[in-house]
Amino acid sequence: MTDGTKLDDEEGRLAALRRYDILCAGEEEQLGRIADLVRAVMDAPVAAISLIDADTQWFMAARGIDVRNVPRDTAFCNETIKRSEPLAISDLAADPRFALSAWVTGAEHARSYLGVPLKTPDGYNVGALCAIDREPRQFDQRQAGILEKLAEIVVEQFELRQIAKQDPMTGALTRRGFFGEVEREFLRAGRYGRPSTLAVIDIDHFKSINDRHGHPAGDAVLTSIANTCSAQMRKTDIFGRIGGEEFGLLLPETDAEEAREAGERIRRAVEATIVEFAGASIRATVSVGIAPMPAIAEGSATWFSEADIALYEAKRFGRNRVVVGKPRRPAALTTDPAHQIARPH
Repeated sequence: MTDGTKLDDEEGRLAALRRYDILCAGEEEQLGRIADLVRAVMDAPVAAISLIDADTQWFMAARGIDVRNVPRDTAFCNETIKRSEPLAISDLAADPRFALSAWVTGAEHARSYLGVPLKTPDGYNVGALCAIDREPRQFDQRQAGILEKLAEIVVEQFELRQIAKQDPMTGALTRRGFFGEVEREFLRAGRYGRPSTLAVIDIDHFKSINDRHGHPAGDAVLTSIANTCSAQMRKTDIFGRIGGEEFGLLLPETDAEEAREAGERIRRAVEATIVEFAGASIRATVSVGIAPMPAIAEGSATWFSEADIALYEAKRFGRNRVVVGKPRRPAALTTDPAHQIARPH
């Protein structure tokens, strides 16, 4: 598409949606105000801001309807996200795509629709902003343009919310944000019996780098390694900074051997990178501990503990290596997956 919209990459679209981590959030005041404004400007009884995942339309703010979610295949907005321009339908009852929809034939009595996609900065339509009338009507180009501008504001709100979850130095998720993702993935993978793997990545001898070159140089190394890790990731992987010189990498739909290969790619890429800072050429290495998801009864804290134990072993056996842990039950766990092990740096 000439405007950069990515319409043929559903996996990437879902990953972009997942990054916002907002589907289970309640209505936020700013989004509610935008929905109020849409209803007023469009003189329409219904206005909604919604996001669309693999099989559900989730309403993040809605006026004139009292619903939290509906199946994706019944959603008018599911058609909106398939295009890069607004979708205007003057009479839903006369449109073969929607004539038999319960939204048209049922109590909601929807008859006309104007929707615009919510496009992320990287070009994915993750949802829609829409106005619905209960009478047939023509929405004009001016109204569509207004809705497009308001849709940009909605996405800006999503982006601001995301920034608050990001580590300002590296751009990775914060510890809290990352472990929220770990918990969600643990429940998802356990529910559907899918493979998933967690990796913990620690910079070797990081204190020595700070002591020798100074903390600004250490910050440059941190940023370089975060960028290197991100470059090796898939769109569906999740990356966070979980300690001073420690990162977490969540690999959905990945078994232990695939995760080991991913860890080796990261390890080799970091080892081959030279960070130039203030006239110094700095090399760093990382140790990686990997743990396949344990039994659902064990809990996500066990998952992190097993990855942490594998990292300890990578450090103990010489650093700059990847170790895949074996399932075990740690002696002590907490509800917040804090470090249980004192390991070498």
